[in-house]
Amino acid sequence: KQFLRVQREFGTFDQYIWSFVNHRPIVNQWQSLKEVPATTAESDALSKDLIKRGFKFVGSTVMYAHMQACGLVNDHLVDCWRYEPVSRLAGEKFSKRIHAQ
Repeated sequence: KQFLRVQREFGTFDQYIWSFVNHRPIVNQWQSLKEVPATTAESDALSKDLIKRGFKFVGSTVMYAHMQACGLVNDHLVDCWRYEPVSRLAGEKFSKRIHAQ
């Protein structure tokens, strides 16, 4: 029911989720796995909003993993063979926003 309510309010659930990253993927430039966070301000905000809407099992860590899996965040390490292709794909479809640590 909650999912359908979000769809009605935002047009699609996709529109809703992407609004938490300003409809652009976040392309990070991590050098090691120790740098990759378990949560971010964006996943915190998404989690908090979903909980407010009545969703369950949507903690910030789970939401960050969802954001990674769905391409809202590129957390491949810069020396990973997938980093460049995924970054290029993000650049082709969206304006990039880069978080470097």
